[in-house]
Amino acid sequence: QVQLVESGGGLVQAGDSLRLSCAASGRTFTSNAMGWFRQAPGKEREFVAAISRIGGSTYYAGSVKGRFTISRDNAKNTLDLQMNSLKPEDTAVYYCAAQGFYSGGYYRVTDYDYWGQGTQVTVSS
Repeated sequence: QVQLVESGGGLVQAGDSLRLSCAASGRTFTSNAMGWFRQAPGKEREFVAAISRIGGSTYYAGSVKGRFTISRDNAKNTLDLQMNSLKPEDTAVYYCAAQGFYSGGYYRVTDYDYWGQGTQVTVSS
């Protein structure tokens, strides 16, 4: 089992920056890829970013590419998401996710086995 706890959400204005963190505990943190997803009210959970086991490869949704940066520190068991130039449409609950076994993909909710409880990000215009 892996336990994931997100932090760092909040209320910011458009154009501001915010950094989300995810603390992992339990089984081997470095097992596989990790990612961030988000879910806005009335919408399905969507992919934001993912990072490979060692951190050498990163993947982003088109809507955040160039503004968000995902990173991980396997020594500290943490996953971060630096969000710059935030827009009102980035408003959502953000979830940290981890793969228990490599699924062959990074972009689907079903590619991940473990999820945090989520942290709210609200961007005002």
